[in-house]
Amino acid sequence: MSQVQSNQAEAPKKKSNRFLIVLIILVLVGGTFGLTKYIHSLHHQETDDAQIEANISPAIPRIAGYITEVRVKDNQVVKKGDTLIVLDNRDQQIMLTQAEAALAAAQSNLGAAQATSMAAHANIGTSKANVSSINSQIESAKINLWRATQDYDRYANLIKDHSITQQQYEQALAAKQTAERQLQVLTEQKNAASGQSNATVSQSNATEQQVNAVSASIKQRQADLDNAKLTMSYTVITAPQDGYVSKVNVQIGQYVQSGQSLFSIVSEDAPWVVANFKETQLSKMKEGQKVIVHVDAYSDHDFEAKLASFSPATGARFALLPPDNSSGNFVKVVQRLPVKIEFTDPNDKLVKELRPGMNVVVDVHLD
Repeated sequence: MSQVQSNQAEAPKKKSNRFLIVLIILVLVGGTFGLTKYIHSLHHQETDDAQIEANISPAIPRIAGYITEVRVKDNQVVKKGDTLIVLDNRDQQIMLTQAEAALAAAQSNLGAAQATSMAAHANIGTSKANVSSINSQIESAKINLWRATQDYDRYANLIKDHSITQQQYEQALAAKQTAERQLQVLTEQKNAASGQSNATVSQSNATEQQVNAVSASIKQRQADLDNAKLTMSYTVITAPQDGYVSKVNVQIGQYVQSGQSLFSIVSEDAPWVVANFKETQLSKMKEGQKVIVHVDAYSDHDFEAKLASFSPATGARFALLPPDNSSGNFVKVVQRLPVKIEFTDPNDKLVKELRPGMNVVVDVHLD
């Protein structure tokens, strides 16, 4: 009987010892885990609030129109300059033809204006030559008049003494009057030629202005033609960069507006990570620090990266409705600051397999 009582007394003691051992093991494991995490936190900062980012360019028409061709499909790889969408270009073709015809007409008008200007310049030369010739004749007439005047004055004195005949006196008088009349005629001719020369110069200036006006018109018509060609080129929507086409939500015959986003092109260039760290984690973080990125899609692969830059403001400040702490309903909330992280291993082929929006976990090495 005493043996049974002894066994019953020992059973609770064994259970108590087992519980104590388990508790000690749990405390040691928890303490070790906690200590490990604490030591790790002294040299690392981690967050799972992070995603893959990449350059995404929208395919946007510059003009409105109806779609006649869709040359891409979902997830297709395209190169910069590849044709994506073709719009109906019949209206633009008419505008281009009109601009070409207007330019040809302006160029024809320029040829006619230049010919008129050249003729006006030639007339100026002729008028100047006529004026120069008349000036020479006037100088000769002045000499003749001077000689005739001298002869007349001498004969006028001699006729008083009857040293010459009346006929000789009248001849001298007639010669003087003829010389005066000739000089008067030449002077009138010079005035007429000068007036004609001035009129010719005015006409030449007018033709030059006409040439300038036609030249300006040609520049305008050329600008209209260039604009028509540019508008014509807008009927073909091309890829702005190398990359992958997103879901194509357009169909042939659909009418699109200018500036309407049709679909997107995700760049083939190396993506990056945007990690949103709590403001309490940033005290020891600096640009250039080593980062290990764990991507959920490739959980067994470590991506090498570096901390590239910090956002100039928290994510809340860029929200559609940023918080207004002066409104009286302030509640302190730990803010997160976006941090850009760039991949650094050029030999890591999996980097190009990453897609924007993928979830990642980043581990920043603070040392």
